[in-house]
Amino acid sequence: MSLDLSRLAGWQPPSNYQAVTSALDGITVYAPIPESPKEEEPTAYKCPQCGATTRFDIAAGGVACEYCGYTVPAQAQKVGVNAERSEFTLETLSQADKGWGLDRRMLHCDTCGAELSIPEGSLTSICPFCASNKVNVRTAPAENLRPRFLVPFKIKSETIGSGVQAWLNKGWFHPSELSTSSVVDRLSGIYLSFWTFDADIASDWKAQVGYERQERYYDSSSKEWKSRTVIDWRWEDGSVNTSISNLLIPASTRVSRVILERLNPFKLNDLVTYSPDFLAGWQAQTYDLTLPAAWEKGKASMRDKAKDACYADIPTSHVRNFSMSADFSNEAWRYILLPVYLASYAFQGKVYQVMANGQTGAIAGQKPVAWWKVWLAVTALMAPGLLLGLIGLILSAVGIGVLLLAVAFVLLIIGGVISVIIFKKAFDSEAA
Repeated sequence: MSLDLSRLAGWQPPSNYQAVTSALDGITVYAPIPESPKEEEPTAYKCPQCGATTRFDIAAGGVACEYCGYTVPAQAQKVGVNAERSEFTLETLSQADKGWGLDRRMLHCDTCGAELSIPEGSLTSICPFCASNKVNVRTAPAENLRPRFLVPFKIKSETIGSGVQAWLNKGWFHPSELSTSSVVDRLSGIYLSFWTFDADIASDWKAQVGYERQERYYDSSSKEWKSRTVIDWRWEDGSVNTSISNLLIPASTRVSRVILERLNPFKLNDLVTYSPDFLAGWQAQTYDLTLPAAWEKGKASMRDKAKDACYADIPTSHVRNFSMSADFSNEAWRYILLPVYLASYAFQGKVYQVMANGQTGAIAGQKPVAWWKVWLAVTALMAPGLLLGLIGLILSAVGIGVLLLAVAFVLLIIGGVISVIIFKKAFDSEAA
């Protein structure tokens, strides 16, 4: 027999209820109709006084119009390093806000694959990551997670431009063309995506630990008693608890991690709650390194820190057969944006990146090397020793030749050491 309440005394379900599948035959079950997710209306940044497009102004600390002077403070709250963390749960991800919260376009580079969120009306036609002009503009997707916090730009582009130009001019072994290049004109203020991770790690270690002791022995060759160091090995174990907070993992694979590390530290005390106001007129890159992939990198880095803590727990430097287990707890993450000025430029067929910390002004990057200058310097450093050595060989028949050879050897050692230092600096400058 079927029981249908809608036929009893004219009963009808509420308007916001619908029939759903019942686990019992003959029973009709009603449940609330699921609400459709509401589309968030993106913020459009138009000046209410003159209608011009507004942008975030560093000096004003808010959205400003360069035509009529209209200014409104950014709607954000300073939270610092205590900004709320998120747990690793599906519920957290499903409830997170999506998109940027304002009208944006997506610049896609066909050369390196980078995708960059740009303001409406932007005329950008060069990829800031690889200097390619093979770009096209699309509608920005709205399915990516929205950052919850960011560090606003603190330093103006004019100040950064002067610093980058001085940085390009520094160094005698770089091409002179850098001093007149247009790299500064290509600087773009970009909010780069980062993940931050926190975790407590309980580590148990086991290893053979060596302890030094002095032992006396009889040396039959010299027929006397001497002392020597002996290491006694024994198995030991221990436990170490490590807490790691605010571990930064870049969420972009389009920029050099080596250069980014040279821009550290970013001062996370300046973190504020995310507001679309800060992106008005500025570029931003969403993550292309997903949360799970970034967490694997984060865990590897945390294990290394836990391993260092375990080694520090051992009272001697003599360790072998070391092993460690690490249990993670209280894992949490944040998706944040950090301010960076970025420019890419091509020189003799190779692409170089220059970056500046938009919060502190620190500058780092790659510069091409005029290797002919390096080789000329190495030749000048080695020539005195080689020439003196040659003269010493010629005069080796007389006593002064031996002295000249000794001096030549010292000069060659000094020249060789300085040459190695120059080569390393030149290589690091170009390959960062």
